Amino acid sequence: MNSFELRKKFLDFFKEKGHRIVPSSSIISPDRSVLFTTAGMQQFKPYYLNEESPYGLNVASCQKCFRTSDIDEVGDERHLTFFEMLGNFSFGGYFKKEAIYLAKEFLDSINIKIDYVTVFEGDKDIPFDNECEKIWGELGFSQKNKNLFLKNREENFWGPVGEEGPCGPTTEIYSSGIEIWNLVFNEFYQDKEKKLYALEKKGVDTGMGFERLLMVVSKKSNVFETDLFYPIIERIRAFKPYIKSIKNYQKNERIIADHIKAAVFLASEGVVPSNIEEGYILRRLLRRAIRVGKVLNLPSNFLIPLVEEVCKIYQDVYSEIQSAKSKILDIISKEESKFEKTIERGLRQFEKIGNNRKISGEDAFHLYDTYGFPIELILELAKEKNWEVDIEGFKKRYTLHKEISRAGAKSKFGGHGLKQDSTGPAVKLHTATHLLHAALRKILGDNVRQMGSDITSERTRFDFSYHQKLTPQQIKEIEDLVNQKIKESLEVKKEQMPLKKAIESGALAFFKEKYPEVVTVYSIGDFSREICGGPHVKNTSELGVFKIVKEESLGSGVRRIRAILE
Repeated sequence: MNSFELRKKFLDFFKEKGHRIVPSSSIISPDRSVLFTTAGMQQFKPYYLNEESPYGLNVASCQKCFRTSDIDEVGDERHLTFFEMLGNFSFGGYFKKEAIYLAKEFLDSINIKIDYVTVFEGDKDIPFDNECEKIWGELGFSQKNKNLFLKNREENFWGPVGEEGPCGPTTEIYSSGIEIWNLVFNEFYQDKEKKLYALEKKGVDTGMGFERLLMVVSKKSNVFETDLFYPIIERIRAFKPYIKSIKNYQKNERIIADHIKAAVFLASEGVVPSNIEEGYILRRLLRRAIRVGKVLNLPSNFLIPLVEEVCKIYQDVYSEIQSAKSKILDIISKEESKFEKTIERGLRQFEKIGNNRKISGEDAFHLYDTYGFPIELILELAKEKNWEVDIEGFKKRYTLHKEISRAGAKSKFGGHGLKQDSTGPAVKLHTATHLLHAALRKILGDNVRQMGSDITSERTRFDFSYHQKLTPQQIKEIEDLVNQKIKESLEVKKEQMPLKKAIESGALAFFKEKYPEVVTVYSIGDFSREICGGPHVKNTSELGVFKIVKEESLGSGVRRIRAILE
């Protein structure tokens, strides 16, 4: 059974059992307390609480997931950054017995033998899950038969995703010596203070790693031998017929295969390499893959043929991979070309600075700032040579760098710094910048993210994430849209509310680490809604005519627009 058939078999099984099949949500988490979607239940999180599910009580999905915690483990037989998670979910429709019986029935249908299961043993806060133990007993699993084991809270209690949310005890299913399915029973809500409250509506949240399941079904010894990875591995080996003679070749080719796949999926959703948040993770993945490629003596610009292989594997499963293919190729090729120019010099510099087998914080920052080496790459290189890195010194130098950068950009339009120039023209331009931001996202897509801004009484300067130069037509469309909203005489409304409520209401918040618990939200009609310190005009009719005077590159994946009001 290949990957396409197995994925379909799972979804068809649960569809026949009365579940609504819901498409995968974005790999970028809608819950901004975490960067990425790490589990299938994240898009369904509100339905375990008081929000009514538009899909009904029972659903199933195959969810694109991304976990940064496993990046350093990639290279062994199972750990991945990007993976798919199969899951069935119930929001008060059924509970433990039905979930366990469905899991057993599906695994039987694909000839998977369960080795053993685990059940939550309880602790001082939560009782032993004897209900699960009894249900498994009906299916022939018990402590007496030595195929049921009790585990502690660290092993068999899951959640919440993010700072707070639904959580509960789990029962885990093992086959071929590995955990393949985790059934979570959301009985509690954990708040930010780690306190637990019983949920009125109990729910089921199951997750089964698709790659691991395919490995077991295919009787492979590791996930990299399945059809989800082997075409990429084969393409890497085609570059170097004698690759097996290179030390640690297997670990390194696995790192490249994993990282290029993860990069393709991030790029497919508009993420571009940068030094912050999702963009930083993408840059780290690509640069680590390129560095490992040097170890394997792969040719320059080897990533693009691997991108092609990833697209072939997933083009019939995730339509966005095919539709965004040209954008993906552009994003990755630009980053590869950029890093290729500096990596050899950076590696030579690295060899020079290992004074007494220790790299100072200043030297580590120099590698980061001058040669584009993520700190994780520096640590990895140092570990290979058994060198120490003054990580605390690096952090201090990096913090100083950020403080200097912030001092030079006080007018990010969270309202910060605008008090120095709160004249009428500056306030108008500040308001116009909100319209510009919204227009960029309307014309170029919701993946556009504010990267900074600077506003004076003469002009606004706005930095944003985007992977290529704007065309004259795009610039005209953005200008026209802003001016249309000015002509519509939209009211500018000011509200104060808790940060959490502001984000839930759809207010944009790209500098959330700077915000207090209670924030000000400015809405311009139904067109723009942002967390901001102000000040603003009362109505867009006060603004005049908006004109973009320059659009330029600010570095890889970041563009800058300069604009005025006439």
